[in-house]
Amino acid sequence: MDFTDFEAYARDAYEEIPDAFKAGVDGLVVRKDPVEHPDHEGVWTLGECLTEEHLSDFGSAETTRSVIALYWGSFAALAKRSRDFDWEDEIWETLTHELRHHLESLAGDDALEDVDYAAAESFKRFDGDPFDPWYYQRGDPAGPGRFRVERDLYVEIELDSDDFDRLTDVRFDVEGRRYRAPRPEELGDVHFIEVEGVGAPGDRVEVVLVRKRTWWAALLGAVVPRAPTVLESIGVGEPLDPGGYSAP
Repeated sequence: MDFTDFEAYARDAYEEIPDAFKAGVDGLVVRKDPVEHPDHEGVWTLGECLTEEHLSDFGSAETTRSVIALYWGSFAALAKRSRDFDWEDEIWETLTHELRHHLESLAGDDALEDVDYAAAESFKRFDGDPFDPWYYQRGDPAGPGRFRVERDLYVEIELDSDDFDRLTDVRFDVEGRRYRAPRPEELGDVHFIEVEGVGAPGDRVEVVLVRKRTWWAALLGAVVPRAPTVLESIGVGEPLDPGGYSAP
């Protein structure tokens, strides 16, 4: 999608969003240049909510003003990486994401800031930098023990050493389907298992095995802090009872 078509589609999409969701937004800006993440090479900023707070005792559309910016060059950089890149879907997702930032600013809510924190820590992880191993818990809740960070789904399973030793495989649910994946050799404190063959194309599904902490271990950790043991592995998900349904 060239810049002219991108801008036209983005503005049409913006106009279709009800005015109630745009209170305090002064408009949409579409820029041609790409915006690369300052700390992570190859990570592109698709859009931003540029918000200015005016002095007031409470937030409202009169005191919190924003402009939504979309960066065509960043979309184009990502599109070069994937033949399946859906320009229209990504424009809608970016617009609604940035508008949510504005609405949360009005409400004094920081839920989306948590999601952005989780995404930033995910970038650190995949860049090989130190990261918060529980970052995914700051993502959007997607059901009991499930968290979504952008297009990545994390399924958390808490185990103690005995639970882990009894496992023959790891079983979990995604979108109402039951799967199993090979059990890794070690539990660690946090073990990320990237499960291939599960979820929609382009999505990453990770099962996160988290070691249960006894009250004594928690107390000892508070007195003598230590870095958690973080492990990563890859497994192939195998459907159980194909065509059947398992409640998430």
